[in-house]
Amino acid sequence: MAEDVFFAESVETPMPEQCYRLGFFTSAPARARHHRMSEITLYHNPKCSTSRKVLEMLRERGHEPRIIEYLKTPPDRATLQAIVAATGEPVRALVREKAEPYQTLGLADRKWTDDELIDFMLQEPVLINRPILVTDRGARLCRPVERMDEVLPR
Repeated sequence: MAEDVFFAESVETPMPEQCYRLGFFTSAPARARHHRMSEITLYHNPKCSTSRKVLEMLRERGHEPRIIEYLKTPPDRATLQAIVAATGEPVRALVREKAEPYQTLGLADRKWTDDELIDFMLQEPVLINRPILVTDRGARLCRPVERMDEVLPR
């Protein structure tokens, strides 16, 4: 089953149930074995204009994503690691620099490891940049909003 999952090998691979929740099963047989409620998941902050714009664009294109307001329901460690892996970007790319704790904690300092950055993001979910779109094709931080096209179903 591991060959059905889209993950970078350098990040700890989450268990299949996290893969299921995130919609990371990429092959048709895997999708058939793992029924999902939605093929598209949006990690969303309704107060963010970019996040609202992505949601609006998805709906205009006929997609109704599963919406996770991550400030109310933060991801667990395995889920956050899976999202990072699916983006193909370093952890630092998903850390929100404009969030107040970023400066207070000195997160601009390159001394912080990926695991430490994830710890900070789990302790302070406001540090998770948004919106993040997760589909069968991977995950993207949708900044700019056009990046969502990179992972939307064709």
